[in-house]
Amino acid sequence: MATYLVTGAAGFIGGAVAKRLVHQGHEVVTIDNFSTGFREAVPEGVHCIEGGCQDADSIRQLDKWSFDAVFHIAGQSSGEISFDNPVYDLQTNTQSTLLLLKHAVATGCRKFLYASTMSVYGDQPDKPVGEDAVALPKSFYGVGKIASEHYLRMYHEHYGIDCAALRLFNVYGPGQNMQNLRQGMVSIYLAQAINNRHILVKGSPDRFRDFVYIDDVVDAFLSFLPVSAGYKFYNVATGVKTTVGMLLEEIRKAVPFQTTLEFASGTPGDQFGITGDISAIALATGWQPKTHLDRGLHTMIQWALQHE
Repeated sequence: MATYLVTGAAGFIGGAVAKRLVHQGHEVVTIDNFSTGFREAVPEGVHCIEGGCQDADSIRQLDKWSFDAVFHIAGQSSGEISFDNPVYDLQTNTQSTLLLLKHAVATGCRKFLYASTMSVYGDQPDKPVGEDAVALPKSFYGVGKIASEHYLRMYHEHYGIDCAALRLFNVYGPGQNMQNLRQGMVSIYLAQAINNRHILVKGSPDRFRDFVYIDDVVDAFLSFLPVSAGYKFYNVATGVKTTVGMLLEEIRKAVPFQTTLEFASGTPGDQFGITGDISAIALATGWQPKTHLDRGLHTMIQWALQHE
């Protein structure tokens, strides 16, 4: 049995990673301030510290444990929301990373896995983007994430911590926050369809994304536990292009009622379109996505209808 820190286990991705690790028999600790997650969503068996990862006092509460790895997943996770308060975004996504890296050095933790984002790339040509592409983020959120990636690089070079940054594309699936209508494209549209029978779409239906299912994302994080990454960043995606129009059509076909559509102007920092080349992570760990969008959407929609 190993001991792991999974920040943000009250949230969608952190909770899914923590739950899988607990089921495997490991001891799991989390820090969460419940700003976007829910206390009841923290998986059973997880030791929970209430607080922000950007808060040094919260980090000091971790001293009683010795971690085999840190999964840093907590943080403000919306490009649109990052424009509301860029300082808070920087604190939750970058200052938190520095404090946790410092704690890892002080306590002898040798592995650090970080939830980065496709938002670091900004707008890219209409083809799967590789990790060698020039990153030019369009949101404060993306800037904070790429800054954290460089802090990981520095801590690997100067302190020898094994670091991998996973650039997550559009993650979706059961457990996603259906109350936050400014983060998570699938959950935003699905929540509106269920609650209002009407979907307000901010931006063009020709925009496109690369949707990756939550179980596959958990597999990607865990695939790095036995692998020495040194320092590197990896796309976690499918390489499959899905337009917003296609996604809306799939949702409207799958829900058991009629829904209407309304289109409005886009949001600050929104990327027009992006898909990811996943050859690097496949080579490093053997990871491949297993869940096609049709099946993943069906599972998520059935879950959402049961919880409306």
